[in-house]
Amino acid sequence: MTDTVAGIEWPMTAATDEATRRVREMVSPLVFHHSRRVFLFGSLHARALGLQPDPELLYLAAMFHDTGLLTPFSDAVQRFELDGADNARKFLLDHGFSDGAADVVWQAVALHTTPGIPGRMGPEIAATTFGVLTDAIGWGLDELDADQVQEITAVHPRGDFKREFLQEFVDGLKNRPETTYGTVNSDVLEHFIPDFRRTSMVERVTGSAWPQ
Repeated sequence: MTDTVAGIEWPMTAATDEATRRVREMVSPLVFHHSRRVFLFGSLHARALGLQPDPELLYLAAMFHDTGLLTPFSDAVQRFELDGADNARKFLLDHGFSDGAADVVWQAVALHTTPGIPGRMGPEIAATTFGVLTDAIGWGLDELDADQVQEITAVHPRGDFKREFLQEFVDGLKNRPETTYGTVNSDVLEHFIPDFRRTSMVERVTGSAWPQ
């Protein structure tokens, strides 16, 4: 692989090399390429906004951000974002990173589908979400240099991304639909699974044990 793509240098360390190998073996090619693009797009947005994320931490967050969707990493029934975040944190601690660094990556992964909040947090957390938003829904795409975008998608092609990415969500969430409450993930199940019915906040309040 080239050392740089679209003017962004890959952070080549023992940890990033191991994360790349592990994630490549763990997820589908579609998710692997998506994760690499998230790092690149997130880096470009960070540069444009004057943010200075730690490249290694941003890369690790990008690589692990969807791993919980493909392979749950805990026995707990929880949001896939938490599965990925827990796995990422363990990886960092096992590779000698500080608690603080592991917490940053945990937050970046755990919050990457949460609207509004991560963009107001630290640079690694914000840049991860900006990269996810650009690759998943085209957020900020018109603000990026077209030649850089073309270079990124040439190295890490999108393929039939829209259809296959949504199917990854269906496959990863259909056996734990209750974990999608209050998240954008319920949109996917509601669209693709005929008998899925989302629970609303109104139902939770009116159906609570309180008499009034």
